[in-house]
Amino acid sequence: MRMRPTLSWTPTEDLPPGTTDLAPIADALSAGGVLVLSGAGISTESGIPDYRGEGGSLARHTPMTYQDFTASAQARRRYWARSHLGWRTFGRARPNAGHLAVAAFGQLGLLSGVITQNVDGLHQAAGSEGVVELHGSLERVVCLSCGAFSSRRALARRLEEANAAFEPVAAGINPDGDADLSDEQVGDFRVVPCTVCGGVLKPDVVFFGETVPPPRVEHCRELVREATSLLVLGSSLTVMSGLRFVRQAAQAGKPVLIVNRDPTRGDQHAVTRVALPLGTALTTVAGRLSGSADGQAAGGGRGGW
Repeated sequence: MRMRPTLSWTPTEDLPPGTTDLAPIADALSAGGVLVLSGAGISTESGIPDYRGEGGSLARHTPMTYQDFTASAQARRRYWARSHLGWRTFGRARPNAGHLAVAAFGQLGLLSGVITQNVDGLHQAAGSEGVVELHGSLERVVCLSCGAFSSRRALARRLEEANAAFEPVAAGINPDGDADLSDEQVGDFRVVPCTVCGGVLKPDVVFFGETVPPPRVEHCRELVREATSLLVLGSSLTVMSGLRFVRQAAQAGKPVLIVNRDPTRGDQHAVTRVALPLGTALTTVAGRLSGSADGQAAGGGRGGW
């Protein structure tokens, strides 16, 4: 059974207001065993817009669904034309202060794991290890017929050769690497097939309306069971793929802490939501925890907030 795409969420009840107090975040990290769950909001400072925040891409762009992609050759042409152009910009994105702070938490031994809903690979580029890519990665391509995997860079070269004159200017880039192009700009873009069997190629990402592979979900559930607390970074938690882990943690009595500028679908389960820019907030926490670790090694205390 496939998930019904959930593109928006409107609060239906009074939610706790956001705070600027970083002490609960620092305290949870100091205790160790924190599982991070990140969303598109952590990559906005790298130049990749999120879906639902201020200026989010859903205001101008409807993401490709699995059903449309598999049912329509024209939809696949439109997707690959837009994604091919977006890949050039997407591939130039670099980790920002938020990604670097998460990597620092890991290096300090404060994390039990990192789950990301993003497909941009920026956590790994920042130095985080063992990242679970809940929705897959744009770095890989899979054939829907034979299941063969290949690299996105290899596909990009093939698409360049097949569409040498394709040089439109995109109106914007989206969190899934898809660029904003009109049908006229897409034109007669040529889609290339699988080199193994000639089948349909798809990025190895979970489209809206597609389910996350069950083994991956179970692995994430196990990470939640093993964690001391769950720290959500830059996710509205609109889609169930991430919200279910928040609900699992809360039901198990594990503290859920959220850093997100706007209210989220998981706020009712959280002990706190910090409404600050992620880069600033996480850098502040990482700096103080790093200093506190040095101070403790020298016989000092953690200090106040």
